[in-house]
Amino acid sequence: MALNLVDAAKLAAGRDQTYLATVMELYARGSQVLQYLPFENIPGNALTFNQEQQLPAVAFRGVNEGYAEGTGKTSRVTESLAIAGGDLDVDVFIVKTGGADARASEEAMKIKALSLSITKTILTGSVASNIKSFNGLQVRLISDQLLVHANVAANQGALSLTELDRLIDEVEDPTHLIMNKTLRRRLSSAARNYAVGGYITYDLDAFGRRVTKFNDLPILEVDKDEANDNILEFEEACGNSGTANCTSIYCVSLDDNGFMGLQNEDMSVRDLGEIDTKPVFRTRVEWYVTISIRRPRAAARLTSIRNKACVA
Repeated sequence: MALNLVDAAKLAAGRDQTYLATVMELYARGSQVLQYLPFENIPGNALTFNQEQQLPAVAFRGVNEGYAEGTGKTSRVTESLAIAGGDLDVDVFIVKTGGADARASEEAMKIKALSLSITKTILTGSVASNIKSFNGLQVRLISDQLLVHANVAANQGALSLTELDRLIDEVEDPTHLIMNKTLRRRLSSAARNYAVGGYITYDLDAFGRRVTKFNDLPILEVDKDEANDNILEFEEACGNSGTANCTSIYCVSLDDNGFMGLQNEDMSVRDLGEIDTKPVFRTRVEWYVTISIRRPRAAARLTSIRNKACVA
């Protein structure tokens, strides 16, 4: 069964794997997407499965009549794990004078950086740009699951709540929306404007942080990556306008048969001790990971949204 990092951390803590539980929580704290995304452990370095493409034909029949045979169509999909991680060196002097907490603080920063890097890859990653990584939602969502904002010209690309509802309707069993903080603020402002509206509520996550909901779907806010660059910046192409100052919103179904993460095992943080070449303690952070869309309508993307006040 696939588990998100918060639930997996609880299980690790129950097995007296306190350090692993702490690492998982640090990953989850660093990214709302990683906090809620379920991960399934798979054997080996890849998972191959049949993805549903077309349902088999059915019909009514009369007495003494037969049925026409109908077979569904599937496509064979293989998801290969990518190796993500990094080495962290902390000078022996820092540890000797600052204590173990100084090294733990440096490790926490490394884990946060990796968490943000993986979040960016989940959304905008491309094997064409980096063959060592994996394709994110931006590359995977095409055809019917890629919606171009219908009002990109009429309303200069302002987010339309009607279009947002259309995005949600394209996903089977939708559970979450993913967008940048600016659009989340735009939705909150629209809810206070009677001319626009929008059903906005609030909840708390596992860490006591406020989560905004639109039509009861939690909004997973995406902020900056490890290089302090905005992950879902307003720099995407705006339809066929020729300009590139738009962004996207994603709607996903996070479950065992929807949009999920894959891993060979839980992420690891290994203490390699003091290395020979220089007086530093080295820690290696590593995770074998990718994502998977188990059914075609488990995710959808609405593009061509400009940074403007929402419209109805």
